[in-house]
Amino acid sequence: MPDATPPRRPRRPTETLTERAYRALEEAIVTLALPPGDVVSEAQLAARLEIGRTPIREGLQRLAREGLVRILPRRGVVVAGVDVGEQLRLLEVRREIERLVARAAARRATPAQRARFTEIAAGMDAAVLANDETAFLRLDQALNQAVLAAARNEFATAAMALMHGLSRRFWFIHWRRSAELAPSAEVHAALARAIAAGDSELAAAASDRLMDYIEAFTRATLDRDG
Repeated sequence: MPDATPPRRPRRPTETLTERAYRALEEAIVTLALPPGDVVSEAQLAARLEIGRTPIREGLQRLAREGLVRILPRRGVVVAGVDVGEQLRLLEVRREIERLVARAAARRATPAQRARFTEIAAGMDAAVLANDETAFLRLDQALNQAVLAAARNEFATAAMALMHGLSRRFWFIHWRRSAELAPSAEVHAALARAIAAGDSELAAAASDRLMDYIEAFTRATLDRDG
């Protein structure tokens, strides 16, 4: 179980308090600092993150739309549970959308965005060398966001927002028993490099390999847990 107080994330210069609250809460849930079934209040989270209750409330509403929390009126906020069958159904949809956005990102990325993909890939390599799972998860989120930004498809962005957090948390919960950091980072970095190179077919193939890896990881978890 990771430390209940994860390292503080660097603040982005242009992010709003709501965005900051969402990012901090999402990471706490994904890394199990807020574990499945935990019941918390807006006041507790505001004190913990040193952010006002309004940004916390808005961040929680976004997390509720993404399926990571359930908001119970007058009772608090419950961190959603984890379900392997749900994860496999999610991957059926995610595979198709990921391939589409990978192709689009490779075609449409700006030079600055391509440089960012190269930077993310290098960061993945460094995370493996340092065996730093938190750094990997942050880069994974950065890759997800970079792909969607480069693809410039608002419909795909809305669909993927409902899936990425759930997938990242599932990986974090199970990876020590079912996977190693290096193979996961390798398939993610390959996708980033294919998009950086501007090769849409290579990016689509890298996306499929990433989804193959994630599905195999998920099924291994199902087989092990019965």
